[in-house]
Amino acid sequence: MAAEQKFPSPARSPGRPREFDMQTVVDGAVRVFRERGYHATSVGDLSDATGLTAGSLYKAFGDKRGVFLAAFDHYVSVRNAGLRHRLDKAPSAREKIRAMLRFYAESSHGREGRRGCLVVSSATALATFDEEIATLIEATMRRTEEMLRELLQQGQKDGSISSEIHVPAMARSLLALLHGFRLIGKSGRTQREMLAAADEAMRLLG
Repeated sequence: MAAEQKFPSPARSPGRPREFDMQTVVDGAVRVFRERGYHATSVGDLSDATGLTAGSLYKAFGDKRGVFLAAFDHYVSVRNAGLRHRLDKAPSAREKIRAMLRFYAESSHGREGRRGCLVVSSATALATFDEEIATLIEATMRRTEEMLRELLQQGQKDGSISSEIHVPAMARSLLALLHGFRLIGKSGRTQREMLAAADEAMRLLG
């Protein structure tokens, strides 16, 4: 999973106390980037979302891209922690995959679904033009795919998943499905629809 959350420290003169809570600020940035996307988000939008002036944002992060990188790291870390909590409760590899599908489905309906996924939106809007961000997105997706591959292998060993499944291909298929959930969630779906899709996907595992 992703490493512990790390945020840039805001620039300030020696001895000056920090005037804002960094996690609260980055939470606000995550929200606006998810709702509007990188290119449609202005410094004014970030100021409104974080409660900081443009000057304070620049001192803390350097520029809009710096705010985005901190927001992306925070978003992935929080999502991974939530997912790990779900997986730790599941009794078997097959049920861990079900928990993973339902975790993504539950993020893909209603208001949360319309906000979208920062990884998916960044993959379409930024990865082509920014090598560093492309590397971050690729690493995030590969970690998820590797987790799926390991769970599939465990399921085949304990007999809960068909031995006829080609593990690498199925891991990629499930990865596409997970991110597809987040994409269609932007269009407005009900919780019942998305959870039903997650449960139906389990048929793929035999």
